[in-house]
Amino acid sequence: MKRIAASALPLAVAVTALLAGSLPAQAHTGSSGSYATKTVYEPQQSLRTYQSAPRGFVPVFTENVSRHGARAATSSEDGDLILALWDQAQSEGELTSRGKKFGPEVRSLLAAQAKIGYGQLTGLGKQEIQDTAVRLEKRLPGLFSQIAKDSEQIDVVSSGKDRAVDSGNLFAAALGDNDPAVKSLIGAPRTDPDLLYFHKSAGGAAYRAYIANDQRLATTLEKITDQPATEAAARRVLRKIFTKSFVDRISAGEFSSVGTDVEAAEAVYNLYSIAPALSAEGTWHMKRYIAPKDAAWFAYLSDAEDFYEKGPGFAGSDITYKMASVLLDDFFAKIEAKRAGTSTLGAELRFTHAEEIIPLAALMGLPGSTEQATEDDPYTYANNTWRGESVAPMTANIQWDLFRKGSTYLVRMLYNEKETAFKQGCRPVSKGSYFYDVDELERCFGRATG
Repeated sequence: MKRIAASALPLAVAVTALLAGSLPAQAHTGSSGSYATKTVYEPQQSLRTYQSAPRGFVPVFTENVSRHGARAATSSEDGDLILALWDQAQSEGELTSRGKKFGPEVRSLLAAQAKIGYGQLTGLGKQEIQDTAVRLEKRLPGLFSQIAKDSEQIDVVSSGKDRAVDSGNLFAAALGDNDPAVKSLIGAPRTDPDLLYFHKSAGGAAYRAYIANDQRLATTLEKITDQPATEAAARRVLRKIFTKSFVDRISAGEFSSVGTDVEAAEAVYNLYSIAPALSAEGTWHMKRYIAPKDAAWFAYLSDAEDFYEKGPGFAGSDITYKMASVLLDDFFAKIEAKRAGTSTLGAELRFTHAEEIIPLAALMGLPGSTEQATEDDPYTYANNTWRGESVAPMTANIQWDLFRKGSTYLVRMLYNEKETAFKQGCRPVSKGSYFYDVDELERCFGRATG
């Protein structure tokens, strides 16, 4: 993350470099729509392209952790804020021709979310979860045949929050419908907030103190947000809806009891970013109210907050992700029990939230989650590969499959259904392989007792 000194570059190039450090890159991973962690889910690899296990190895266990499916917004706050301004502008004739369509569209979007229930799974979210269950079975048909033959159990556990509970239930039902032979082996869903809502449990106390009290965090996020680029983007967004004179009044603080210009523009962005999750409930044209470059800027601000509050965070500190150890330990414990012959489980299925997936990705050193930021070189899209859309989109998932041959056990990891190497320093069974000996993973993650 070392930045080249501007003085060492020709002026034109230096300006370009400095802008790149403050403006988000338009070329994100995948087909970005600048939705950050509200990005709807897409599997990252085709079922037909996975590596075969080394000769003689057969699957004997699988476990995962998944974020819940696409959901409605958690409240109507953004819609209420921007509609208060819209109603005032409408009463004064201060709407643009495009802006006249905005209010009814937002009200329709809010009504759809209220009907579902704020924070609840949308039709798309339900389908995402069901589809991931079907693909899981298709990837490991031999495993589920063996689970049925040996009457092994399939455990389903969630954080206890509605959308995670519902995701677990839908996943289990889809798995059973797709493979009726295992339907009776799927255990009653249970909850474990200490494991799957750890940021709000006892194990997250130090983390919560960091969020509430760390001055470095507050100062850094304030500096990232309080840039001229933010004010400029906010005005461009609002000018699509309101006349210039009305936007000037918002910026001057006339409606501060409702919100600032930046808060109003963020509300528009938040409505834009949640709309794709509701594609099964209706059609909304929120893209007409925010240009791609402005959506990208507000996505960057959202990503910066998640990066420092949940992700890799500040160099030399593990406060944002150390608490995920409880979940990583559980992954290893299930593998170890299976190898020791003390487990009757054929599958362990966990359902949680972005607040758990993001720190777990950092703790595990997953792609895009390995770089931290120094205090004097803050996180930007130009100097760091971390993106909410790829680290923790809706339905994001991490899966470990356990394979056995005699007394040797191998693990393969999938991240958003893509074969993924374990962190640097872990050695696969052969060059280019995605299979790792369990003993090697124990060593690599510092679990070997020797």
